[in-house]
Amino acid sequence: MSDDLLTGRVWRFDHDISTDVLSPGQYAVDPVEVRMLHVLESVNAAFASDVMQGDVVVAGRNFGCGSSRETAAENLKALGVACVVAESFSRIFMRNAVALGLPVVVCPGVHDGFADGDRIEVELGTGRIVNIESEAELRGDSLPSEMREILSAGGILAVLEDQTDR
Repeated sequence: MSDDLLTGRVWRFDHDISTDVLSPGQYAVDPVEVRMLHVLESVNAAFASDVMQGDVVVAGRNFGCGSSRETAAENLKALGVACVVAESFSRIFMRNAVALGLPVVVCPGVHDGFADGDRIEVELGTGRIVNIESEAELRGDSLPSEMREILSAGGILAVLEDQTDR
């Protein structure tokens, strides 16, 4: 990720989206190429087949709740999701997402501010969120520079590899 400004199409989801629907257990041992085909299928059967590179997931409270499955964030990233913006996140999902290089932004009011298919602009450095259709602007939490550095590198493993190479 080379830029702190992301623009994409919105996929809107409700509150309490669990890791169980982001990474269904029956596919847990399958490779990411199989797992990603089943992301969110129990709440939106078309998501995995129709999501496009650069799309943004917008959700309500407690996104990524449930069991600790780093594959939940990995699956979203593999599908090309550019960012997840939610009213709140499970702490473990948020850590896993950043560690894997998937930007996450906490933004109160975002759930009600967008509909499926709206265009969104996300400024990671400031937390500014804009609904391009309605021109409504929300203010989310900015990502600290350390998190943005991890995201820019592609995840924590890339950061650690770079430090080891020095």
